Amino acid sequence: MTTTIKEIEGNLVAIFEGRLDTAAAPQCEKDLQPLNDCQGHDVILDCTSLSYISSSGLRLFLSVLKKAKPLGSHVYIKGMNADLRNVFTMTGFINLFEFKD
Repeated sequence: MTTTIKEIEGNLVAIFEGRLDTAAAPQCEKDLQPLNDCQGHDVILDCTSLSYISSSGLRLFLSVLKKAKPLGSHVYIKGMNADLRNVFTMTGFINLFEFKD
């Protein structure tokens, strides 16, 4: 599992590759630290290359959202495959996030 943060067109983009499971979550959480100071930037969680997300991964996504909203930033999810979308739908997370194509 790798997580890369880039600034693209004024947005902070987190690119996830691999499986965001319980074992990968602690390192991913560290990798996401730059998103804590997202004021003035929207955040895009790019899941194009993410093959799996566990409850630990969902918790990380929710944490990003909770930190960004008070700063006036939007959090978007991009590139979800059908399996990930199913997890978000079953857990109700589909209603918490905004999505980009």
